[in-house]
Amino acid sequence: MNEEQVILVNEQDEQIGLMPKMEAHEKAVLHRAFSVFIFNDKEELMLQQRALDKYHSPGLWTNTCCSHQRNGETNIEAGKRRLKEEMGFVTDLKESISFIYKAPFDNGLTEHEYDHVLLGTYNDKPEINLDEVASWKWMKLDDVKVDIALHPEAYTEWFKIIFSNFYKHINIPQNESNS
Repeated sequence: MNEEQVILVNEQDEQIGLMPKMEAHEKAVLHRAFSVFIFNDKEELMLQQRALDKYHSPGLWTNTCCSHQRNGETNIEAGKRRLKEEMGFVTDLKESISFIYKAPFDNGLTEHEYDHVLLGTYNDKPEINLDEVASWKWMKLDDVKVDIALHPEAYTEWFKIIFSNFYKHINIPQNESNS
């Protein structure tokens, strides 16, 4: 099986090439990514705890799911695909903000991503993929913000960046219907 490719981009999010995922993280090359935030009707955010054997940030709490777009895949298509793969469900998503961040890890790898934040709603229990996710929980945004301040070591770097810089942009999507 070939290693998954990431989409290399410039600072305007224009595609400039492809590279194997691990190589991009070893070389700290800017590439496209997404972070999905799913809320329920109680205005709680679904958090996931990354699987304990992930190659970076194992066991840390983060947003509902995140990953990299595949070549030719839109942000929404990628978010829905990965949501199904990690959390076992699909829901409508909408694009929110995007930003560039760079975060080195203790294992020598670096995330250097043009990250697109995607928002959606869901009210049922996920069916987590234990290869990707160790656990999950619902939390109010204000409680997450307080917990990050008290226990920053328990959260992924990108999640902390989103919360510190873009907290006001994480709006709970309003349901288009009452179904």
